[in-house]
Amino acid sequence: QVQLVESGGGLVEPGGSLRLSCAVSGRTFRSYAMGWFRHAPSKERELVAAISWSGRKTTYADSVKGRFTISREDAKNVVYLQMNSLKPEDTAIYYCAGENDYGDYVFMDSSEYRYWGQGTQVTVSS
Repeated sequence: QVQLVESGGGLVEPGGSLRLSCAVSGRTFRSYAMGWFRHAPSKERELVAAISWSGRKTTYADSVKGRFTISREDAKNVVYLQMNSLKPEDTAIYYCAGENDYGDYVFMDSSEYRYWGQGTQVTVSS
C-alpha cells in the first residue's frame, strides 16, 4: 500500500520561506510522477507544481513561478516543495500526490493522481 506523508508546514511571515516534504512509502517511488496541490478556503483545489518520474520535467502554476521549486530525492523516497517569498495568498492546505508514470510525464490534473497525502497547513501572515 502506498502512503504519502507531508511535513514542513507552519506559520511564516510574508517574504519568508518554507520547505515542504512528502515521504512516500513503497518500492516504486522512482516510477511515480509527483505533484503538489493546495486548497485554500473558498477556493478550488489547484496544482502548485508537478514533476515527472525522472525529474527532468516540471511544471508550475503561474502564481508561484520563480518563487517555488519542486524536486525529488529518489534515494530517500521524498519529494520537496521549496517555497520562497511567501505571500498571504499562499495560505492553504498543501497536499502531495503521486501516480505511476510510464512516459516521463507531468500530471497537471488532480484526477490523474491516485495516491494522496493528508495535507499540511501553510499560513502566511504577519
